[in-house]
Amino acid sequence: MQRIFLSLLFLGLSLSVLAQSETDAIVQSFKTADVNNIARHFEDFVDLKLLDKDEVKNMSKNQAEIALKSFYSENGIRGFDKVSDGGKGTLAYLVGKLTGGSKPYNITIQMKQKSGKLQIITIRIS
Repeated sequence: MQRIFLSLLFLGLSLSVLAQSETDAIVQSFKTADVNNIARHFEDFVDLKLLDKDEVKNMSKNQAEIALKSFYSENGIRGFDKVSDGGKGTLAYLVGKLTGGSKPYNITIQMKQKSGKLQIITIRIS
């Protein structure tokens, strides 16, 4: 009985560490302001909200990458400071500030566990 409990505990901790390392990889992509690397974490379709523009739902991965590159370029984004993160079940989120432009922008990133890895499903920048 104790062996089963220890096995389940180890499995739970392993999954938690795996999810944390995936979150760390996504955070690092935002910190380096490398949109190509950020886009590698996109799900096939992404919801994207940029500043005062309307939210675009189910934007293709390629379109979302182009829109995010344009935003980063127009606003001089060069980094990211994480404020908070969390999640439950297969969903996770990151909250932070994009830095480097004339002012910082708030960003919320929602992610979902899919095919064994964490993928970005929504980005909101205000």
